[in-house]
Amino acid sequence: MTFASMTGFAESAGGHEGLRWRWEAKSVNSRSLDLRLRTPPGFDGLEAPARKLAGERFLRGAFQVSLTIEPRASERGLVVDAAALAAAVRIAREVAAETGLAPARVDGILALKGVIVSDEPVVLADPVARGHRDAAILESLAAALDRLVKERCGEGAKLAVLFSAQIDEVERLVGEASRLAAAQPAALRARLGAQLKELLEGAPVSEERLAQEVALLALKADVREELDRLGAHVQDARALIAAGKGVGRKLDFLAQEFNREANTLCSKSTDIALTRTGLALKAVIDQLREQAQNVE
Repeated sequence: MTFASMTGFAESAGGHEGLRWRWEAKSVNSRSLDLRLRTPPGFDGLEAPARKLAGERFLRGAFQVSLTIEPRASERGLVVDAAALAAAVRIAREVAAETGLAPARVDGILALKGVIVSDEPVVLADPVARGHRDAAILESLAAALDRLVKERCGEGAKLAVLFSAQIDEVERLVGEASRLAAAQPAALRARLGAQLKELLEGAPVSEERLAQEVALLALKADVREELDRLGAHVQDARALIAAGKGVGRKLDFLAQEFNREANTLCSKSTDIALTRTGLALKAVIDQLREQAQNVE
């Protein structure tokens, strides 16, 4: 399966017996599948099958899908709203009678909002004809959603490359942290010995006592478990990227686990270089987590 993003845009157009239409579909990040469908009056019956088409193709994302209906160019035109025209004429006569002003001109009345309206497509009363029309419209919607799938997969391919680079950087930093952590006991011993010598003003310190104190400090600063878990998370992340579609939630959770281990590593560190490596690790993990929220 293909690694997919949750962002994309696609459109398609179609026609049926003098009617022309265009679908536009765009999607952004969401924790679930959320479809908002906009259709002109008379096309409400498309909502249920449209949701089914989206559910067959997508797992997550906030979708805005809109249908625009237009008659053929030869059939486009304007029509006069008879009721609105009669009301406008009546009001014009009343105003002329009360004020003595000249009666309103025809062009002025026709310019009033609502008197002349666009010729909208007639709602089909025949259920069979309406069924054929809706089937053709839904076929165009399926084409638009298929294009949106390709668009999201194309974005997902770019994300996969970015994720792989980030995971490689995490692995490199974990290796560097392992090297620095291995030197911590010796550094602790040297630092503790120097501090005791300074405090005791040159008095000898028992090697046994010094070893005990160093062992206690080294135990508290031991980050091997955190580093082991970070290494395991690296392998898990690569497996999810290879698995492809539908791994966004798992990647987001894994990024949280990465961050938890990096936080513990920094809190246990007794070495400035190790702390800096831990902070660099957290920065990469934050970037990874931000991108994970865009994966389906």
